[in-house]
Amino acid sequence: MKKAIIFTLTALFCFIDINAQDVLNEDMNSVYKKEKHRNKKTQTYVALRQADIMWSRKIWREIDLRQKINHPFYYPENDGVGHTIDDRKSLIDVIYTAIQEGTITAYGNAAMDDEFREPMSEDEIKKIGGAKEELIEVIDWDAVAAGADPEEAKIMRSNIVPFNRNTVKKWRIKEEWFFDKQRSVMDVRILGLAPLQEDRDEVNGQLLGTFSPLFWVYFPEVREVLINAEAYNLVKNDAERRTYDDIFWKRLFGSTIVKESTVSDRKINEFMVGLDALLEAERIREEIFNIEHDLWEY
Repeated sequence: MKKAIIFTLTALFCFIDINAQDVLNEDMNSVYKKEKHRNKKTQTYVALRQADIMWSRKIWREIDLRQKINHPFYYPENDGVGHTIDDRKSLIDVIYTAIQEGTITAYGNAAMDDEFREPMSEDEIKKIGGAKEELIEVIDWDAVAAGADPEEAKIMRSNIVPFNRNTVKKWRIKEEWFFDKQRSVMDVRILGLAPLQEDRDEVNGQLLGTFSPLFWVYFPEVREVLINAEAYNLVKNDAERRTYDDIFWKRLFGSTIVKESTVSDRKINEFMVGLDALLEAERIREEIFNIEHDLWEY
């Protein structure tokens, strides 16, 4: 009986010690245990009825990650090979990892289709951003050391080219603005996200100054991943980190309107360039504001 009690107590203490060690390893990078953003739940959208929507319009925006306010979306950098810090990831890292794990669905033909009609296959996902696995010819130096001729000791070896996430410098957002007469508010909901990669000349590898979408993801589905993914707080307070879902919900980012739903379904840069394109984007923004303003009587 005494031996059984001793054995039970020993096992209990070992279990406690192991759990304590796990907690210690988990929180060695902080003076306190971080639990705030680990089990958060997404805030549910208010239910809408078609009869209550008096007005709506789809808008496409682009978030330029080179702007300071948008830096939390880009950093920390990850070329697909190097180690990144553990307490946060860039937006493309979070979404790309979730796609690889099968948590969310990526939709292909992104340049032509932004209506989520073509889910990407596993082979297409492996090739996102130029990632590929190729066979290259290398010299088997072990065979050469054993006396073989270097020309005859050549073998084929698999070489994996990873997706360089640092090439994603912009994000495209598809959203819908609407006026809900039930609540008497002008509101907006994001429908989709698409990472934009810098285009390069295939011959010499030089940047072309243009961007192409890699894939689209359905934002309501992605929210379940973003709600627990921490982003850096630009006011330099690590105790008040936000998640990416918080940033999108509170619209704490800078963006430029690049398209609105029209009869011709054209982007602004297809009929205006330079300053005129920026002025057109500002005109669309003011028009949405004025529509809400005109619905009220004073």
